[in-house]
Amino acid sequence: MKMLINSPETVVADALRGLAAAHPELDVDVDRGVVVRRDARDGGRVGLVSGGGSGHEPLHAGFVGYGMLSAACPGEVFTSPVPDQMLRAAQAVEAGQGVLFVVKNYTGDVLNFQMAAELAEDDGVRVEQVLVNDDVAVTDSLYTAGRRGTGATLFVEKIAGAAAEEGAPLEQVAALARRVNESSRTFGVALSACSTPAKGGPTFDLPDGEMELGVGIHGEPGRERRAMMPAREIAEVAVGAVLEELVEVAPADAPVLALVNGMGATPLLELYGFHAEVVRLLEARGVAVARALVGNYVTSLDMAGCSVTLCRADAETLRLWDAPVQTAALRWGR
Repeated sequence: MKMLINSPETVVADALRGLAAAHPELDVDVDRGVVVRRDARDGGRVGLVSGGGSGHEPLHAGFVGYGMLSAACPGEVFTSPVPDQMLRAAQAVEAGQGVLFVVKNYTGDVLNFQMAAELAEDDGVRVEQVLVNDDVAVTDSLYTAGRRGTGATLFVEKIAGAAAEEGAPLEQVAALARRVNESSRTFGVALSACSTPAKGGPTFDLPDGEMELGVGIHGEPGRERRAMMPAREIAEVAVGAVLEELVEVAPADAPVLALVNGMGATPLLELYGFHAEVVRLLEARGVAVARALVGNYVTSLDMAGCSVTLCRADAETLRLWDAPVQTAALRWGR
């Protein structure tokens, strides 16, 4: 596989150096693996910290900035960051109001964030944690106990970040983040395997002409493999799986936030076409789309495919979603 890198050993550090050069509003500690917004402590806000393995860009470092995350901890490719990174991030953003850890449900992330929370509290930093586990495809997989955390992470970070920016207290920000997660469901589809820099080739075997339904963002197996289908049929599977689970979220007539997320190698031409199919199916089922986002936000290196995330939205959710945000990867209203 051809990759635009110097070496597998330096790929994350090189990317962080590039992020620092492109975004001087961020304080990027390349050696320690922490990305912090320079004004994180201004105004006495609750700090929001998230992180995970690299390879899912722009998640999470691309979402550090006004109205979203205060800091992010990038681990090595598909590898959890270590507790020391998370502790440094918490200390860097603590402004007297406490820190919220947003944790995707992968075993390494969960264990390391829990350890970091204990260390931070020993250091006098008040910490709340929110676990994101929105993936409906499978329960338990190669990296998780329970459901995987995927596209809803963006919704949680944006909406909780807006609340923190307004000065909401830690308990309120955490409760809101949990409510967003509980109101969100995701289903992913892979058309090709991803290739890690260390391996230099596909991480799993997906024969030509086949697709993986319910894939995870590290290439974890999904529900089943099928022969390749047109976009309209793939959308029927994904939307059907999400809505089957979303009926648990009241009120059933509430509109949704919709995210059609590319896995890294699918062009916008295809993603917008797929979004049209998603909207068609939702309208046929009487589900109104209040807001939509289409693009590459929670990726899996160079995997072709996409995921669909829907979140039941009330007036407060929509207001906070619309609130200004200014990060490397998401920005509006400012």
